[in-house]
Amino acid sequence: MRWAEKAKASERAKAANALGRAYLHSTMDAHERQAALLAMTWLLDDPSPKVRLALAQALGGTEQAPRALILSLCLDQPEIAAEVIGRSPILSDIDLVDLAARGDGVTRALIASRYVLTQPVCAAIAEIGDEAEIEIMLANPGAIVTRHSLRRIAERHAGSAILRDMLLEREELPLDARHRLALSLSEALGDSDLVRNILGARRSERLLREACEEATVALAGIADASDMDNLIDHLAEQEFLTPAFLMQALCLGKIDFFAAAVSHLSSLQEKRVRSILADGRWHAIRALYEAAGLAREMSEVFVEATLEWRRQSVDPHSTGFSAIATRLVDRFRSRKTIGELSSQLIDMVERLHFVEQRQSARAYASFLTVEAA
Repeated sequence: MRWAEKAKASERAKAANALGRAYLHSTMDAHERQAALLAMTWLLDDPSPKVRLALAQALGGTEQAPRALILSLCLDQPEIAAEVIGRSPILSDIDLVDLAARGDGVTRALIASRYVLTQPVCAAIAEIGDEAEIEIMLANPGAIVTRHSLRRIAERHAGSAILRDMLLEREELPLDARHRLALSLSEALGDSDLVRNILGARRSERLLREACEEATVALAGIADASDMDNLIDHLAEQEFLTPAFLMQALCLGKIDFFAAAVSHLSSLQEKRVRSILADGRWHAIRALYEAAGLAREMSEVFVEATLEWRRQSVDPHSTGFSAIATRLVDRFRSRKTIGELSSQLIDMVERLHFVEQRQSARAYASFLTVEAA
C-alpha cells in the first residue's frame, strides 16, 4: 500500500493483476490471505480505472474470487463491470436479477450475453429490457427463454421489426403472441408510404385486413390445448371474434377453435358446446349461437353452416370449405328476402370461396410448372 501511493498507474495495474492471481493460485497462510484480501479491497478505490480493470480481469472468471469484491466490481464503469458481469460464476440468479433492475441498458446487455442465462434472469430482461438487450438475449444460445417470457417480449416490443423476426422464428412462441406480432406487422405495412402509393390507401387496408384474418384462421387451426385459451382470450381482447371471423373458422373446419370460441362467448362449458354442435337439433344450435351474442338473423346462417359442416364431415368425397360455401350461398341467395346482416355474412362466405379458388388455381399451376420442368 505504501508503494502504491507513489507508483504509476500502469505499475499499480500490473501489481493489482498479480495480487489477484496470487490470491487465487498461490499457497498462503490465513494471515497472508487476509492481508491480500485487504489490499485488493483497498484497490477498489484506486483513482485509475486501469487498476480496477486489471483486478477484474484477474478475478472475473473464477469461483474462488471474493464475493464482496465481485459485487463491487459489478457496479464499476462498464468496461470494468463487463469483465465480471459477463462471466463470473459467483453471481447468482438473485444477483443478476437485481443488477438488471438497478442497472442501465449496458448492464442488462452484459447480463444477456452470459454463457448460460437461466429462466428467472431471462424473465427479468424480458420484463424490463429494451430492444438491444432483448436482441442479445434471443440470439444467445445459452439463454433459457420460456414461452411466458416470449409472450411478454411480444407484448412490449411488437413494433420492433428485428425482435418480430427473431420471435417468429421460434417454434415455441405462443400463438396469441404470434398473432399479436402479425397485427403489428400489418399495422406497419399499412402505415408504409410505399405500400399506400402502390396499392392505394383503401385497397391496401382491405388486403392487409384480409391477410390478417387469413393468418388468424390459420393460427386457430394449429392451436393445441395449451395455446387455445390464451389465443381466444387475446382475440376477444382485440375484438377479433366477430361473426365474420367465426363463420370463416366454421366453414374451414377449424372446429376445435370454433367450439372453444363459442364456449368463451356463451359462457357455456366447452363439452356442452361440442355436444350441441355435433348432435344438437336446429333450435338448440340456434339458441347456442344466440347465447354467444349473435343476432337471430345471423344465428340462422350459422345453424345452416353447422348442419352443412356435419354433412361434409362424414362425406368421404367432400370438398370441405368449397362445398359448405357453395351450399350456403345457393341456399340463401335463392330466398326472395334476406336480412342485411345475413346478406353481409353470405357475401363474406362467397368472397372467401372465390379467394380459395384462386389460391387452388395458383397452386395447381405451380404444380404443373414443376412437373413440366
